Amino acid sequence: MFLEIADLGTTIYNYQIEQITEGDENILLQAMASAEEELRSYLSAIEWSDGRPKLDVDAILGAEGNARNALLVRMTATIAKFYVIELCNANIIYETAKERYDRAVTWLRQLARGEIKLSTLPETPDIDPDSIGTEPFIYGSREKFNHE
Repeated sequence: MFLEIADLGTTIYNYQIEQITEGDENILLQAMASAEEELRSYLSAIEWSDGRPKLDVDAILGAEGNARNALLVRMTATIAKFYVIELCNANIIYETAKERYDRAVTWLRQLARGEIKLSTLPETPDIDPDSIGTEPFIYGSREKFNHE
């Protein structure tokens, strides 16, 4: 999993997590999995001009520890926090959490549209137009048919 439980400590206090989840780690794992899937949907939307995915999403989300992109970890933790606090509002200012969630989603949408560039994310290779057999599609017309 891209996120670790310890990553949530950057966006929500441990005592708040404990109060909301009542010690059920499955709630945290579900929120983190949902946040990761939401992140995957935004990263998968970034495409080359021929429609192929531009980012290597599996490599991005498969990274571990310090190899992960710190900004993506923070955004994903913010989204996971929002999923956790949907369950309960124990000593949390909901409006602030909602505002931060909205800001994270807006940022991810801008990334998906190409308005923001992250040079540290691994990309899939571009197609060399001079190579043979790597064209994404073939176009043209059939030979002219005559009834003669």
